[in-house]
Amino acid sequence: MYKIVSRLSGPCVGLKGQSCSLFGLAKFHLPSGALCQKSAFKYPPPDLPDMPPCDFKPLEYKDMSKERMMEIRRQNCHPMTMKVTYYKKPVYIHQGHMQWLWDVDGKRYLDLFAGVATVSVGHCHPKVTAAAEKQLRRLWHTTNIYVYPALHEYCEKLASYFPDPLKVVYLTNSGSEANDLAMLMARLHTGNFDIITLRGSYHGGSPQTMGLTSNSAYKYPIANGLGCTNTMCPDVFRGPWGGSHCRDSPVQTIRECGCAQGHCMANDQYIAQLKETFATSVPSRIAAFFGEPIQGVGGAVQYPKNYLKEAYQLVRERGGICIADEVQTGFGRTGSHFWGFQGHDVIPDMVTMAKGIANGFPMGAVVTTPEIAASFAKGVHFNTFGGNPVACAIASSVLDTMKEDGTQQISHDVGTYLLTELAKLRDKYEIIGDVRGKGLQIGVEMVKDKASRDLLPPEAMSEIFEDIKEMGVLIGKGGVYGQTFRVKPPMCITMEDADFFLAVFNKSIHNYMDRR
Repeated sequence: MYKIVSRLSGPCVGLKGQSCSLFGLAKFHLPSGALCQKSAFKYPPPDLPDMPPCDFKPLEYKDMSKERMMEIRRQNCHPMTMKVTYYKKPVYIHQGHMQWLWDVDGKRYLDLFAGVATVSVGHCHPKVTAAAEKQLRRLWHTTNIYVYPALHEYCEKLASYFPDPLKVVYLTNSGSEANDLAMLMARLHTGNFDIITLRGSYHGGSPQTMGLTSNSAYKYPIANGLGCTNTMCPDVFRGPWGGSHCRDSPVQTIRECGCAQGHCMANDQYIAQLKETFATSVPSRIAAFFGEPIQGVGGAVQYPKNYLKEAYQLVRERGGICIADEVQTGFGRTGSHFWGFQGHDVIPDMVTMAKGIANGFPMGAVVTTPEIAASFAKGVHFNTFGGNPVACAIASSVLDTMKEDGTQQISHDVGTYLLTELAKLRDKYEIIGDVRGKGLQIGVEMVKDKASRDLLPPEAMSEIFEDIKEMGVLIGKGGVYGQTFRVKPPMCITMEDADFFLAVFNKSIHNYMDRR
């Protein structure tokens, strides 16, 4: 039976006036119209429960028509804008509040993708909005050629979240920009050029970071990212090796495991692949190793528990520095720790971040050691907008709000619940191959069948994806082949929201199986 465990007290923790209380069991409407409480997942599924309530009232939409927006999108926006548009019938977003979005017709959606894992504490969070308004009335813009309090207050606050010696902060405008800068700093500091990343990784789309990114969908047929080499991703579900105890996650793969306790054969094999890359594809001395603690765009792929620890040692033996890309995993999203790398029991030499850092306001950062930072001073690097007063005020408020609202604990509690219940659906449906992740960084990989692990066809993925949207929930897609549903909501969702999504996801899979 799927129960709602009342561990949290509302979707908008710490906010007054939100009628988002939790119930003991999900409510369902019978065909007769009567209301009863029952298990949400009995095959075949019952009608959907009501969407969890929210007292917030969006403004009435009075701007341009959907037809006019789409006309401009086709004529004046770059074609790439149209290419990346989700859904056959696009969602025309009007307003957001916490975990909710409203379209121009007034339909409410539960947002479980957060603008691609970017809205961290909630859409238009009142505390963060107030901080932005206060700074906008005082000073919009100045640069690092002057000294202003917002920059220094934030850099000190952000550095306090890192272990020694990671105490030096450089602010940027995006994750791609942060990773581009990290590449430059690594090469300057080490005097070496080659950088290793994992297959399936995504580290940005600039000409340099395109080399780090290992996914053909984000590649162009031009010279890019010279000196970047990828190695096998230690994916214990889809890769050649994997078992039932590999991951640091509430949910393991369905693959069998014959490893002795405390030993992981899959990890040994993937480390051997990394050693093979060192022996065949790069010079004896390298500049860096880039790794996401959990792959984001790649589909929430997790590695064997000791993989990063052993990889870091091998990289440092060859003169390289270790860089953790926390663009998606940072700021408590994994639940167990504030930074994803902490879950691997490692301390990188450099950390990059963006997305959730400022709840959707454009910002990124590189945090590194004083020694590496000093190497960067050989030349002059200037960023006009990096660390501007408004961005710093917002990001500072985000850190305060995370602490006050307990977003890391929410990520742990609601995320663990979601993962555990999604695993039950995996056991029920042949086309759900894998459920993985930590906290609110979740991936659900779809397959034709569990035995072959062949990919569920794109048209089938789209059918399910569209169905979920029509029922009022927004999620994402990822993976090298687009085979993984991504669940990365604002870190203010509740158990009730989780149960509503589980019911929607269950029904969407059931609908697809019926059609098939």
